[in-house]
Amino acid sequence: MTARTPSPAPRRSDATRAAILEAARERFASDGYERATIRAIARDARIDPSMVMRYYGSKEGLFAAASAIELRLPGLGALPGKHIGAVLVGHFLDRWEQDDVLTGLLRVGVTNEAGAERMRAVFAEQLGPVAAGVCPDPADAPRRAALVASQILGMALARYVLRIEPAAAMSRDEVISWLGPTVQRYLTAEQP
Repeated sequence: MTARTPSPAPRRSDATRAAILEAARERFASDGYERATIRAIARDARIDPSMVMRYYGSKEGLFAAASAIELRLPGLGALPGKHIGAVLVGHFLDRWEQDDVLTGLLRVGVTNEAGAERMRAVFAEQLGPVAAGVCPDPADAPRRAALVASQILGMALARYVLRIEPAAAMSRDEVISWLGPTVQRYLTAEQP
């Protein structure tokens, strides 16, 4: 029998950073960028405001760290072409329903230029290459990715932020069956 080496306890600074980021995400999501304050975030994280500044330097630095998002987009190249739209819409529905960071970033993005820029960058950097990999002309990928983002973000705003009925009450399958063909066309159809 071999003795196991105990795993090292997390460093206190790691726990503090994690608490700050969690509090910042919740505060930015609920209050928006302008109304969220370093003091409120620190209070939520149960730390001194100086610690927020120590780790992130400014409200802008904290927002950038709190809004770092990996969309974890699925590889679409191996899928039969006719399923790409449905798979992508399903993926985004799963992400919106499991990740409050995306909803928070969307809320901030519609009211604040820093949030809007962050959202633009996330979609351009992560959705753009996916579009380039499946569209007929990779040079047209930015346009196609923007069209896909318009559908995905529009539904997210209606369903998860504004809670517009019946969009908010539609089943996952209904949303996929409505949006999937449109996203499919944006990504794979010949340019009109």
